[in-house]
Amino acid sequence: MGILDAIRTQFIEVIEWLDNSGNTMLYRFPVHDQEIKNGARLTVRESQAAIFVFQGQVADVFPPGLYTIDGGNTPILTKLGGWKYGFHSPFKAEVYFVNTKQFTDLKWGTPNPVMMRDADFGMVRLRAFGIYSMRIGDPRAFLKEIAGTNARFETEDIEGQLRRTLVSGFSDALGQSKIAALDLASNYDELGQISRTKLNGEFKSFGLELVKFVVENISLPPEVEAAMDKRTSMGVIGDVGRYAQFQAADAMRDAAQNPSGGAGLGAGLGAGFAVGNAMVGAMGNAMNPQTSSTGGGATSGVASSSVAKCPKCGAGNTASSKFCNECGATMEVATQTAACFKCGASLKEGAKFCSECGATQAKPQCANCHAELVAGAKFCKECGTKVEPVA
Repeated sequence: MGILDAIRTQFIEVIEWLDNSGNTMLYRFPVHDQEIKNGARLTVRESQAAIFVFQGQVADVFPPGLYTIDGGNTPILTKLGGWKYGFHSPFKAEVYFVNTKQFTDLKWGTPNPVMMRDADFGMVRLRAFGIYSMRIGDPRAFLKEIAGTNARFETEDIEGQLRRTLVSGFSDALGQSKIAALDLASNYDELGQISRTKLNGEFKSFGLELVKFVVENISLPPEVEAAMDKRTSMGVIGDVGRYAQFQAADAMRDAAQNPSGGAGLGAGLGAGFAVGNAMVGAMGNAMNPQTSSTGGGATSGVASSSVAKCPKCGAGNTASSKFCNECGATMEVATQTAACFKCGASLKEGAKFCSECGATQAKPQCANCHAELVAGAKFCKECGTKVEPVA
């Protein structure tokens, strides 16, 4: 043993760790030859925990405080055995400092769109991103499950695993919440709370605790955003008639500024009024579909049920027309008449009873040969038998 080594073993060791990185989760203290001297001082600061590992097993976990490694009052020494050789003990152990503070401003986001069934838009694909905060809640479990024997473990070493876990849990929570796409912006806090509660079970298996989960933004696909912009524009326009007038006024102003003169002005006016009228008609039909379907419009033309066809040329005319607007023929159809078999009154062809005497208009038959008789006949044209008058 050299002189420096002999001197080193005579002084009380101070075991402590100051973190200047801000992202170190676990640090293994470099003990000389892994030997802990009797009477060494262990300083564990707030937001820290110290873990002693002896012969590959976790022997003890020290919370914040100041400790003297002494065989008489330290639980770890009671468990591991007494000190036999005074200052230069053969006892060897590994000391790990665990950072239990919150690690904030960690990023998460969906690398691929999340499919969601929406009541307004059907199947939509959403993207989301945000931040989260976490800390080590169980130092013993974190060392055993995650850090292992690493001399230094930082947040970057586990962020990939945590990010994928967060995206999976958030996607599940988003689907179960059944919040409409138009209402997502007003429910970011609720989604964050649901996701945090759901994901904390996964984090505990790593010895971690998910302290905060913040949803910063949920974006819709470009085509859905375009549809929403159009719907918003429709609401902003309001009165379509006034909007058409405004467009026509703009056209007049632009035409007046046109250096081509009056021709440009006339063209501008015509285009402005044509566009305005077309918009009014199209929007009016779109917002009042019952008008055209019920035949209430006067411009329904030939397709309307009130149109009558000319008996001569078949051209379409209004129901009140007396003469055809194509050939000039009368629109009144001559009504064929017949005489009553009993009283001889004029009747409409096909009448079953006389409107004067009420007699039936079934065609009579000859009593002798049963041949059909002509209306008003006095003798049968087949056998000459005299026709008896109808009673």
